[in-house]
Amino acid sequence: MVRTRVIQTLFAYYKDADKTAGTARKELTKSFADTYDLYFMLLDFINELTAYAQRQLEEQIGRARATHSDWQPNRRFVSNRLAQQVFENRALRARVAEQHLAWDSGMAAVSDIYKQLIDSDFYRKYMEVSTCTYEEDKALWRHIFQYLMADSDTLMDALDELEVVLDKSNWTTDANIVISYVIKTIKRFKEDSTPDMPLLEMFDNEDEFRFAQTLLEKALNGHEQYEQLINNHLKGWEADRIAYMDRIILETALAEILEFEDIALTVSLNEYIELAKEYSGDKSYMFINGILTEILRELKNDGSFIKALTLK
Repeated sequence: MVRTRVIQTLFAYYKDADKTAGTARKELTKSFADTYDLYFMLLDFINELTAYAQRQLEEQIGRARATHSDWQPNRRFVSNRLAQQVFENRALRARVAEQHLAWDSGMAAVSDIYKQLIDSDFYRKYMEVSTCTYEEDKALWRHIFQYLMADSDTLMDALDELEVVLDKSNWTTDANIVISYVIKTIKRFKEDSTPDMPLLEMFDNEDEFRFAQTLLEKALNGHEQYEQLINNHLKGWEADRIAYMDRIILETALAEILEFEDIALTVSLNEYIELAKEYSGDKSYMFINGILTEILRELKNDGSFIKALTLK
């Protein structure tokens, strides 16, 4: 995610002639904060889905009373202990209030996922067992995020709308990664967890953010140098016909490979080839791999880059 953020920031920076390096730095910081807000937003989805289920249950109770039915509601889902702990978590409540996060514009996703939930086998089994443990309460929510929300088109549409309403970015891009963070958080809850239980930090460690900031600076400062290296190895390609995202990925890759001595060459190459597969054209990763290999081979031959010695 760190390298993705830098590439997205550089792409926006070079596409907008009015942006400054200072603006790019601020946007990089905001992009991390926006992703962190998505983490809280998705965690708060537990509360939204539970509240929606409660409203559906109350409507059923009302209909039963109107028809003098002796139907007895099953409150297991709305009384889920993990959901109650999430609702009471002070860090979540504070962040949601501070950033004005709300699902109002994304309720279509809440409704749709609820319908999928009540039709699922794991929900039916959960609701039908005679007794339910706390671990089974947790497992239900892990299944909801893993099987119903990951890769959900309805959720992506809702996040796309919410990005606009809440002035956020990258939510649709980051959704599945952040869902994995929510699942990790669910696993951390214990039956005796209190409302003061800490949630995940914005970064696994501060080194990640410092790496992103430094990588952005190196890419910005070395732009002309990296651009010239790329142009020198195009071999028949016209410089102005190279896909813009390909060029950004190449420049960022060169900044990392040439400026970060502690990162293995193979790690950097693999990371940027994967980014090309995800964010650029179908065959861009082969083009990017070829250009990087040629540049690094040249640097190896003139002795200016020690990591290039690993190239065959």
